[in-house]
Amino acid sequence: MKLTSLGLAAAMAAIAPAAFAQEVTLRLSHWVPATIAPAAAGIEPWARSVEEASDGRIEIQIFPAQQIGAAPDHYDMARDGIADITWVNPGYTAGRFPIFSLVEVPFHVTDSVQGAKAIHEWYAQYVEDEMSEVKFCVMHPHAPGALHSKEPMRVPSDIEGKNIRPAHATMARFVSQLGGAPVQVPAPEVREAISRGTADAVTFPWGAMYDFNLTNETDHHLDMPFYLSMQVMVLNPDSYAGLSDENKAVLDEHCSPEWSAEIAKGWAEDDMSARERLMEDDSQTFYQPTEEEVALWQDSAQGVLDAWKEEVADRGHDADAIYDSYIEHLERYGIRY
Repeated sequence: MKLTSLGLAAAMAAIAPAAFAQEVTLRLSHWVPATIAPAAAGIEPWARSVEEASDGRIEIQIFPAQQIGAAPDHYDMARDGIADITWVNPGYTAGRFPIFSLVEVPFHVTDSVQGAKAIHEWYAQYVEDEMSEVKFCVMHPHAPGALHSKEPMRVPSDIEGKNIRPAHATMARFVSQLGGAPVQVPAPEVREAISRGTADAVTFPWGAMYDFNLTNETDHHLDMPFYLSMQVMVLNPDSYAGLSDENKAVLDEHCSPEWSAEIAKGWAEDDMSARERLMEDDSQTFYQPTEEEVALWQDSAQGVLDAWKEEVADRGHDADAIYDSYIEHLERYGIRY
């Protein structure tokens, strides 16, 4: 069959988008095992959605479990281009992101899915003040974590004299203010620390009780929304700048408050499923504090909030205005504790 010049031009035009569309591979690094909820229910679906939305122009290669770098280094890895996309826990670098660390102050948030959306919208106002070296994409917490211990711990005074593995620097400060001793070990080493008696308790999300085999070590659970630990997905700015406008648009669509909530959803479901499983286990003991005891815990965290305000003010920010905005966003979504 012969093609006229006009027909040949039409045929070439039809295949040009497929033949010449930009193809790019982005490396995404995180620091948890690929099989546990944060990765399997959050990071992986996000990456596959980016690929699908780009019609295959973007491929995302995922490197889990600190294959490329240690957990505390992931912000710098994105900044320096060691990876194109990284999953960062800002709480692992104490003092570096003081505004952000407000989300770590305990007893504020009751729901992590709506919390992810609310906090994304709140922090977007300040991200250029603290994370201007990278492109901010999404943020998501686990479901509000709890205090898990070898012996009952029901009120703040029970922390005094105990060794507690805190979730992050803010929780370490809280433990210290209550007269406890923070035991700083990575999550995979918590079980050993408790079994050896180095730690008496841990602040952990519910799912981590099974992820890190802790059910035989800490069988007492203070059943209240104790704290959040928020993770952030960031991009290397040069990697983003080098994309076509079409591919940038795909990533922009996936860097939104709605996607923060979507990523948080799978992790939250896993945490709540683990909580229900623990409650059905006769070897586990749950304690739900009374209203008076909840008030004691909330009052006991005032020193942490005051310290946060002082640190933020020392950096030249209006701490009261930032805090008021945070509370406004939580109340807008009905998730303030």
